[in-house]
Amino acid sequence: MNHPALSEPASTTFATRSASTFVAAPFGRINAAPYFRREFTVGEGLVRATLSVTALGIVEPYLNGRRVGSEMLTPGWTSYRHRLIVTTIDVTDDVRPGQNAVGAIVGDGWAIGRLGWERQRHLYADQPALFVELELDYSDHTIVIGTDDSFRVSTGAVQANSLYDGETYDARLEPEGWNEPGFDDSAWSHAQVVDWDLTTLERRTAPPIRRIEELAPAAITTSPSGKIIVDFGQNISGWLNITVSGEAGREITIRHAEILTPAGELEPETNRTAEATDRYTLRGDAIETWEPRFTFHGFRFAQIDGWPGKLAPDAVRAVVVHTDMVRTGWFETSNPLVTKLHSNVVWSMRDNFVGVPTDCPQRDERLGWTGDLNAFAPTAAFLYDVREMLGSWLQDLAAEQTEKGFVPWVVPDALSQPSSPTALWSDVAVSLPWLLYQEYGDLEILRDCYASMTAFIRQVAALLDESGLWSSGFQFGDWLDPDAPASNPAAAKTDRHLVASAFLCKTTREMSATAELLGHKQDARAFLDLANRVRAAFRREYVTESGRLVSESATAYALAITFEILDADQLQKAGDQLAQIVAQRGYRISTGFAGTPLVTDALSRTGHIDTAYRLLLEEECPSFLYPVTMGATTIWERWDSVLPDGTVNATGMTSLNHYALGAVADWLHRVVGGLERIEPGYKRVRIAPQPGGDLTWVRTVHDTIRGRFEVSWKIEGGEVVVDVTIPHDVEADIVLPFQPQDAERCVGEGVHSWRYPVSAGYGATAAVTMDSPIRDLTKRDGAWEAVSDVLQRYFPGLPLDPYAPEAAAMSLNAVLQHVPGASPVLENELKNALAIATQ
Repeated sequence: MNHPALSEPASTTFATRSASTFVAAPFGRINAAPYFRREFTVGEGLVRATLSVTALGIVEPYLNGRRVGSEMLTPGWTSYRHRLIVTTIDVTDDVRPGQNAVGAIVGDGWAIGRLGWERQRHLYADQPALFVELELDYSDHTIVIGTDDSFRVSTGAVQANSLYDGETYDARLEPEGWNEPGFDDSAWSHAQVVDWDLTTLERRTAPPIRRIEELAPAAITTSPSGKIIVDFGQNISGWLNITVSGEAGREITIRHAEILTPAGELEPETNRTAEATDRYTLRGDAIETWEPRFTFHGFRFAQIDGWPGKLAPDAVRAVVVHTDMVRTGWFETSNPLVTKLHSNVVWSMRDNFVGVPTDCPQRDERLGWTGDLNAFAPTAAFLYDVREMLGSWLQDLAAEQTEKGFVPWVVPDALSQPSSPTALWSDVAVSLPWLLYQEYGDLEILRDCYASMTAFIRQVAALLDESGLWSSGFQFGDWLDPDAPASNPAAAKTDRHLVASAFLCKTTREMSATAELLGHKQDARAFLDLANRVRAAFRREYVTESGRLVSESATAYALAITFEILDADQLQKAGDQLAQIVAQRGYRISTGFAGTPLVTDALSRTGHIDTAYRLLLEEECPSFLYPVTMGATTIWERWDSVLPDGTVNATGMTSLNHYALGAVADWLHRVVGGLERIEPGYKRVRIAPQPGGDLTWVRTVHDTIRGRFEVSWKIEGGEVVVDVTIPHDVEADIVLPFQPQDAERCVGEGVHSWRYPVSAGYGATAAVTMDSPIRDLTKRDGAWEAVSDVLQRYFPGLPLDPYAPEAAAMSLNAVLQHVPGASPVLENELKNALAIATQ
């Protein structure tokens, strides 16, 4: 698929040409959603009818009894006081000569309802309000019908609604024909004009939220307590659609959750205080089909109470709801766990791109956390076309930043306290535009964000100490380091100011390059000087001459390596130290938000591809694959969000649908899959897949602005087969697996294939003996554990670390020579243990 290059953006300002304004119900704040209506006359000769609509809240518009448009949760969530999105729809076919009626229901949404764990309400307005402008274009004149106090308002079936808590709908209270002409609204009230700055209105440029697909139940069971539980087999964002028949007044209650208890009951722990409960009261006169429209939930399971009779599988569907983005990236492998890991990454992105890139879709949060997105952005841009959605989000960021003087930690800003400048979070103002420019090759992205980018960098520059370090102030650091206490997820092993200064090395270089590209020569020189200063300060404070870091953590090394802070002659030492740290941790994850997206990349860059694969393929917690082995269908917030016994790790901050730690997929695409962008917009790429682990084939596909790239490799019958598809006007540097780096070749458009003998022993498990290095024993499941048990029985407390540097060469025979009292009996027991463990 070819994406046309972005052109000069047209003005998105919504300039009204009538007395249209916002209107609300005059009866003040109530739980029920207001219903608005007005009738109008259409004469002969109508050429076109256009409806423009938005709301303070969530709006569902109607014309002549029919719902208009396919958008859901309109207008979505933006920084409303700066930008409120207007949806414009061609409704020519929905109006008719004579009497017509326009109507709308407006729910609380983000503008009115509670937001965040702080339980704030009315962040933008006191009550739901509607804006409508209906333009009737005749051949010789135009009539504009806008919201004013001539609109009538009442209430109906939507008795309560909340993004977090759910929707309550009583079908008996729905006014029959309320949105059609001829309805008697004499008992309704006149709408009340609401003061709102109309210059905030903008036409939609980003894709809207829509119903994307429906999922049938994977299973319907009865819990031990007698509850009906529906499992849809996939954790999603959305709601249920039900079709039901029963007596009037019967209430059906639908409770949503991500997981069940080990006993098979619904487990709402990960929802925190979000009730996530929808209620439907039957009208009772026929088969009824219903779904909520003013809420959404993050869930895989639903408990349905009050259902009349037996619940049939075709009576319920899970509706997947998120921003309607175009899919652009695919990845699959011979290892089903890795393929499932990637699928979980995709689903977590889908579930969290609901208007705003959020942290999670299920609990009392769902905020646009900047750090989560910054860590995940390279993966997001590969999987979906995000330039319009994230471009809109960056406009909100810049607007909030300009008003408040800082980049908020969540955008739109829904926090009660101001946000201080922080690495990985606030510096999304720089790194996200830079990433989008790299992906799409459009300088307008950088130009539009330049003021925001420079404001952030200059703000941080003023906070540096005399040596050039970002050494003070609050930092999230390596957030959610698995070794941090549950009560303090910022208490990581890696010094948080080391993390901050490392990220500043990266963002100042991005800022300098941006200024250079846009022709701001003076800025480019100033930012380059700043970049050199902060890099020198980092190296002076944290790096030894040989390449060791004072903070001996995987995250510290991953940042120093991937952010190009080290000199070339230091990289190998740093890479070796990183590999040793990873090995010492038993190839389990020891990094948080800052390090996890980068640690496999740092290993492969420094020649430790085998270690990177062992880290990827480890299944013991904490690891990338542990959640997969536990049945996860999305990425978890914590590696141990679900404990081995199936219970939720009740830390008060445990989500089963957080995409940030799925950022490893970027490495899967570039290194395992082998497709790496070299020049912005994929003008030039490097294709250099690096097989490893137990993988025997991988396929990677990416649709870019230049067309589709496909890279696949497989190893079979003693041969390597590599197939590559390159679109028009692209150059690709090819480095084939198991061939020297200097054997690189360049190819252009077309389909290219190579087949050649594989390196001897690829994928085979090397035999281990008493003369094998102890390090090799750790690579065979159970081998080191078996011999270690024998040694500890003979010599309790014997200090022998299999991951220590000397273990790279020391063998069991060497150990026996150095341990006083070693006997032939011990030697035979070690041999037997080794043989049994490796048979």
